[in-house]
Amino acid sequence: MPGLDLNCDLGEGAGHDGELMPAMTSASIACGGHAGDRASMREAVKLAVKHGVVIGAHPGFADREHFGRRELALSPVKIIELVQVQVRALQEVAAEEGAAVRYVKPHGALYNMAARTPEVADAIACAVLGLGEGLALYGLSGGELLRAGRTRGLEVKSEVFADRAYQRDGSLAPRDRIDALIQDEASAVAQVLLMVREGRVKTLDGGVATVGVDTLCLHGDGAAAVAFARVVRAALRHEGVDVKACV
Repeated sequence: MPGLDLNCDLGEGAGHDGELMPAMTSASIACGGHAGDRASMREAVKLAVKHGVVIGAHPGFADREHFGRRELALSPVKIIELVQVQVRALQEVAAEEGAAVRYVKPHGALYNMAARTPEVADAIACAVLGLGEGLALYGLSGGELLRAGRTRGLEVKSEVFADRAYQRDGSLAPRDRIDALIQDEASAVAQVLLMVREGRVKTLDGGVATVGVDTLCLHGDGAAAVAFARVVRAALRHEGVDVKACV
């Protein structure tokens, strides 16, 4: 059974980062766009260092009212600027704590746009490339962001989700669908194990999509996030999956 990175979106004000961090191998830390500020970044970085968790930047649209989940029409230049400002803010905080940011993973609407829109994907890849060597790029399995990252010579990692339903083309079901989120632990575990074992995921229309699996996202903003993360990690351990960072 191959190894698997567990990443979680943290520093978003959910209040249980301290409980989630030990279950993760990578932490995607909000860096002042959709959520977070220097104080929350510093707190998350310190927790990551304490638990030996790899630090990643989680930039999103600066639209806190909608938690970065509303699509905004920004030019490639503006997207590059948005991503670089946020990632640099986290890099500064991490450096002050004797740590380093190892990867970038867009948030919310920016992530989804990058998965399907080549221009957005390339702008993000350019932004990451301009931030210096050593930064990997996390993106949706099969999405445009991974293609753009490879084209720009970046290390890319294919991400899948434990708690999101999939469509036939491998995209995530829109959040406005009532069946977009998987809230049953058993169903989530079954989805994770199928992806890890076979590189496949069942889709909402009854079909199957192929996925690449380097890193698994466990969202940190749900009320049951901690219990959910522990159940998934225990299931992986039981199956003999080596849980470890992928960058």
